[in-house]
Amino acid sequence: MAKYNLLIIEDHSLTRFGLKTAFENDSSYAGIYEAANAKDGLEIADKKNIDIILMDLGLPDINGIEATKIIKEKHPDIKIVILSSHEKKEDVISSLKAGAVAYCTKDVEPERLIEIVSSVLQGASWFDSKVAQFVLNAAVSQNELTANSAKTQNSTAINLTTREKQVLKLIAQGLSNNDIAKKLDVSINTTKAHVCSILQKMSVNDRTQAAIKAIRDNII
Repeated sequence: MAKYNLLIIEDHSLTRFGLKTAFENDSSYAGIYEAANAKDGLEIADKKNIDIILMDLGLPDINGIEATKIIKEKHPDIKIVILSSHEKKEDVISSLKAGAVAYCTKDVEPERLIEIVSSVLQGASWFDSKVAQFVLNAAVSQNELTANSAKTQNSTAINLTTREKQVLKLIAQGLSNNDIAKKLDVSINTTKAHVCSILQKMSVNDRTQAAIKAIRDNII
C-alpha cells in the first residue's frame, strides 16, 4: 500500500495540531509535516518528497493563493487542498487558477477531510458544496478555470465511452436525468446507469463535481 507525505501549512497552532492529530491516525501517511507560514512551508516542499498539502489561505507572510502558485511552478506533481474559513468566489477561482485541486471550508468534519484528501491523492478534484455551483457557473460562462490550472487527468485516462461523454456534457449544461433521457431518447434507468458510471470513473461524489472536473480538465 502506498504511503504519502502530507504537509500542513496553517498559522493557527491549535488548528494545525488538530489536523496533524487527525491524519496521524491514518496509516496511509509515511510523514506528516507542518509549517506556520508560507516561507517555512516552501522550504519543506523543496526538501521533502511531499505528495499533498493542506493550505490555509490567510497566512501571515505570503497568502495561500500565492504560495500555491509558487509550489505548483516548482513542484507540479504536489496536490494542494485549500482550507478556508470562508467561501468567497474570488478566492475559490484564484485558488484553482493557481493550481489547487480542492477547496474545503474549515467547518468540514475531520473524517470527511481525510476522505477528501484520499480521493484527491487518487486523482479527484473536490469542492465544498457551498462553492461548487458558482465554480461550475463561472467555468461554463466565463471559462475562468483554464488559465494556469493543473490538469490532473484527461478523457483518455478516465476512459469514458462516447455516450458517457454525451451525458457528461449535458450534465455540465445543467440538465436533469429526465431531461437527458429525453434529449438522448433513452430510458431514465439507462441515464441513471450512465451517470453512476461517470461518477465512478471520474472519482467524484456528485453531478456538480463531475461537471466542474470535466470543464476544468478539458474532458468535454
